[in-house]
Amino acid sequence: MAEGELLIPPLRPGAHLAVIAPAGPPKPGRLEPVEGWLRERGYAATLLPSCFGPPSLDFLAAPDHVRAADVHEAFAHPRYDAVLALRGGSGCIRLLDGLDLDWLAASRKLLIGYSDLTVLHALRTRAGIPSLHAPMPASDWGLPGAQADTDALFERLARGWRVGDVVGRAEPHALSHGGKARGRLIGGNLAMFCALLGTPYLPDVDGALLFVEDISEEPYRVDRMLSQLRLSGVLDRIAGLLVGSFSGAESPDAVLADHLPRLRCPVLAGWPAGHGQPNRPLPLGVMAELDVAAGTLTLG
Repeated sequence: MAEGELLIPPLRPGAHLAVIAPAGPPKPGRLEPVEGWLRERGYAATLLPSCFGPPSLDFLAAPDHVRAADVHEAFAHPRYDAVLALRGGSGCIRLLDGLDLDWLAASRKLLIGYSDLTVLHALRTRAGIPSLHAPMPASDWGLPGAQADTDALFERLARGWRVGDVVGRAEPHALSHGGKARGRLIGGNLAMFCALLGTPYLPDVDGALLFVEDISEEPYRVDRMLSQLRLSGVLDRIAGLLVGSFSGAESPDAVLADHLPRLRCPVLAGWPAGHGQPNRPLPLGVMAELDVAAGTLTLG
């Protein structure tokens, strides 16, 4: 691809976003400001029925058929220009075998979200369509310390992403090693990526750059998941590993320090994305070059 070629088009002022809740329900008070926040940024928004429940199994925003219908509606209806997830939590994986994958692949609308949305990002990657690991309204927007991440998201949505863009920089980190690697950027939440192993929904890992992050996973669970990736052969097949934040539990740094030096591929740790702050927007499903010495990720 040529330098400067558009990878993810900008969302122009007045663009209409479909807001869906394919995973967990919003906490009290987190739903009502969403339309206003988007209007302030120059966008129109429609909150689809899954955002309003009723919750199912105590941890799902709405029954499976409602959440699946909203995914289809958001990507299929021509009035919507992009699809924004309300929050993560749990539940997206329940939808996969009930979604019309050909229908979804026919739409190149940008999917925005992270955490449990990792499994929907995997569908976009498998279809050759970029998506965006980025802050979500009911999880991040308006919270103390999150303003810079939200501003970064909307600033980049207005500009889009092009070949040659440097999408971020990691500070020097003890767990980083190796040189450069180039591949398609895949992944997201470590637990959800591991949940796709053995299913037909896992993105192609051969020669990929794998991004991982997580929250509230104790070190023994991170160890188990990294072992699963190793035993399944994933860690031998990727071209490089990009490591985001691990927050909300005891630090897994000792576990990471045990696993990551064994990898033959370059590892760039301390990437500013994940459930903690900072959580800068990160395009997925696009080709990129990881440069450990520079601490950068360059698209294309």
